Amino acid sequence: MATSPTILDSDFKYIDKKGNLLRTRTELTIAQMLTFLEEEYEYNSEISLKNGKKVKVDFKTSKGLIEVIDGKDDIKKYNEIKGNFEGKVMAVGHPKYTAQIKELEDIVFYDKTPQTGSIFLEDPSFSFDYAHILPLVEKCSILHGHTSSVMVELVGQMKENLLVDFGVAKKIIKEVVNIFDHKFFINEKYLKKEDDSHFQIQFDGPKGMFDLQIPKNTTYLLQGEATVENLSSEIIKLLAPKLPPNVEAVGVYIYEGYNKGSHIISNISK
Repeated sequence: MATSPTILDSDFKYIDKKGNLLRTRTELTIAQMLTFLEEEYEYNSEISLKNGKKVKVDFKTSKGLIEVIDGKDDIKKYNEIKGNFEGKVMAVGHPKYTAQIKELEDIVFYDKTPQTGSIFLEDPSFSFDYAHILPLVEKCSILHGHTSSVMVELVGQMKENLLVDFGVAKKIIKEVVNIFDHKFFINEKYLKKEDDSHFQIQFDGPKGMFDLQIPKNTTYLLQGEATVENLSSEIIKLLAPKLPPNVEAVGVYIYEGYNKGSHIISNISK
C-alpha cells in the first residue's frame, strides 16, 4: 500500500530579501515583518555576552535581539543570552517550547487589543497563464508566455483570534487572479493608438521594431514594465479594496516558472 510522503519544514527553502537562507517559516515571517517595518537586521549574527561567551542569535536589530525557539537547545541559549546581554531580548516560537520560559512578558505582548496576526494562502486555483514583452531586456524583448502561481499573505488586527476566514480570503484572491488569466501584459507607454476594440502596441526594441494590434479584452495595460514584480504590485492594488478593514498589509508572491519569482509586501491605506 502506497503512503504519502511526510513533508517537513526542513524540506522547504526560505530565503529573505537579503538572500539569507532561513531555517523555518517562523524565521521567514519575522524577516518579512522587520522588512515591512523598515527595521534593519542581521540574521544569524554573532554576539559577545557578559560572561565572555560568543553565541549566534537569530535576529539582531538596533532595538534588540529576537531568538526563535524551536527546541530545548534554543530555550537554553535564550536563557543564557537573557542573563548575559545588556539590552532587549525577545523569544518567538511554538507554545510548547516558549511556555517553558519564565519571562513571559518577553515572548508575548498583551498591551494591544486585538492582536496583530497574519495568514497565508496557497491554492492550485491561484495560478494564471499570461504573455508579456519586456522591451528593455534583450532576452525577454519578444512575445513570450509563462504559467505563474500565487501565494498571498495578509497581515492585520485579529478579531476573536481570527484575521480573515480562509474561505472568504480564498474567494477574493481567486477573483483577482482570474482577472490576470490568459492576458497579454504590456507597459501602457508602448500604446500607439486605440479604437473601440483594439490597442496598437509599438516599440523599437533590441530585436527590432514591434507593431502589434491586440484585442482590448485580452490585454492588460500596466503603469510600468510587465515584470513579475510589477504584477505582484498590481495584484495588491486589486486585492486591497476587496479586503476587510482589519487587514493592514498584503504580501504577494508570484512564481514565474520554477524556483524564481517575486515577493512584494505593501501597507494598505483604507
